[in-house]
Amino acid sequence: MSAIRMRGVYANGKFLVFSFMLWSLPVMSGSLNWLRVRNRRHSPFSKPTEQSEENSSAQSELVNREGWRGALCSRLWSCSTERSWELCSGSSVCCPLGAKCPGRGCLLSASPCCWSPPRSWPEGSGGERFSLALQEAAQVDKLIEEETGGEEVLEDRLPLLGVPLTVKESFALQGMPQTAGMVSKKGTLATVDAPAVALLKRAGAIPLGVTNVPELCMWIESHNHLYGISRNPYDLDRIVGGSSGGEGCILGGAGSVIGVGSDIGGSIRIPSFCCGIFGHKPTPGIVSNENQLPPMSGRQHELLSSGPMCRYAEDLLPMLKIMAGANANKLSLDKKVDLKKLRFFTLPDCGEALFTNAVSEDLQRAQRKVVERLEADLGLKVEEVHFPDLKHTYDMWFVSMGLPDSEGKMPTSFSVLLGEPGPPAWPLWELVKASVRMSDHTMASIMFALLSTIAKPPLSALKIKEKVQQDFADLLGSDGVLLYPSLTRVAPKHHHQLFAFHDLVYTTIFNVLGLPVTQCPLGLNEEGLPLGVQVVAGKLQDHLTIETAQFLEKAFGGWRDPGAN
Repeated sequence: MSAIRMRGVYANGKFLVFSFMLWSLPVMSGSLNWLRVRNRRHSPFSKPTEQSEENSSAQSELVNREGWRGALCSRLWSCSTERSWELCSGSSVCCPLGAKCPGRGCLLSASPCCWSPPRSWPEGSGGERFSLALQEAAQVDKLIEEETGGEEVLEDRLPLLGVPLTVKESFALQGMPQTAGMVSKKGTLATVDAPAVALLKRAGAIPLGVTNVPELCMWIESHNHLYGISRNPYDLDRIVGGSSGGEGCILGGAGSVIGVGSDIGGSIRIPSFCCGIFGHKPTPGIVSNENQLPPMSGRQHELLSSGPMCRYAEDLLPMLKIMAGANANKLSLDKKVDLKKLRFFTLPDCGEALFTNAVSEDLQRAQRKVVERLEADLGLKVEEVHFPDLKHTYDMWFVSMGLPDSEGKMPTSFSVLLGEPGPPAWPLWELVKASVRMSDHTMASIMFALLSTIAKPPLSALKIKEKVQQDFADLLGSDGVLLYPSLTRVAPKHHHQLFAFHDLVYTTIFNVLGLPVTQCPLGLNEEGLPLGVQVVAGKLQDHLTIETAQFLEKAFGGWRDPGAN
């Protein structure tokens, strides 16, 4: 059983409150097998695919890969303002590449340098988790040493023993910041664990920290004025997606092993797509959504799903079993799946949706290759289908987000959430302030608040929603699997998506329909950016999409090391 060694993370955006400092521990702790891994599959150096096996010699290195731009570069919670971590020489963790950090306030300069963790942490930083993680790792070592029944006994009781875990910042992780990227909530620390987080911890996972989100988790770009912007591990000029973008970034950059995300419009799947990892949006109601920000209201819980994110498809199933708790019995997660007995469909686009860009040729080609591989390897026919009503996806999602609860109470408006703890935000005034850089809110949040105020989608969208739900239920049944584009193009450049909001219809439709979806990486395009596809099944048929994801991982290589090229 080997200690985990993390090679580095493109985390430029101050989005981890402290966890990147844990990179140094495998070197610092010497005999301490820090954050022990129950299985090689949980290591950034474990390579279940043929593509990954070629680089297995890197197991002994922390960071030593030419071309790993920005290795160990991150803006931690204090690095972008008046305070920065003290650089030192001759200790702990070194960057042999001398890479320049791609953003302001980096730990590293243009020359090789080293750093050590501080002796004390400022109040409200959440840095106490650094010491707690060390203590928990030591306890894991002791537990393994004292177990007389063998490691198999521990694995049965604690399946994630010692596995490093990161958590989307909107989830409550006790002692860590929980602000949803709101400047007004700066310094707010969670006092409890969200249920999904608690279950993973109970299974033995060791939390490293929390990761960046868009302001109030309502955008595709993980950027806010509290932590900054997160950058893509494959291209620093590209977005990591949102709203679980920090998770996508740290997992794609091999700085964490497993992560927790949530998805109300694509917030697990888009970051997983942009950062080349696997992410699963479960059937709604299976994993608890409690103790998250912003709190759900109206009938928004029908659209929201919390789920696992990871680099390796085989980790999705055990994570989902744990996160679902007692609700795991509602799924057939232990049922053996024979892909040859399933019916497969491919849906190339959403039709003639207004203001939506066409799906790029490289994503279309990647989806066609999946079809060809399924037909060749499984000996079946993948049927192409079309649903003209998908052009109304934007209206269906917006109307669903605004529905009242069972008692007739309307959901809390975005402007009210944006203004907390004070009066509701006035979007037009915030827009004026933003033009002179005086607003605490991002342009994306302001525009969404403005859109939420003035947009009135027709209620007829509800009838269309019912029809589409029935159409998909008839198509998929209990043995159908659908392929659908993840987005219209690979990870966009920073802020460009602000003018392409309607492209999100490719993910929001499955929140509207309440279907389980697994986001699967399909290699890289000519620019070195991740390709991918959504794999969809009927309600409560999560095991079908996860099994298909494992097939696609073997067929297309799964996660690719951003530093390999």
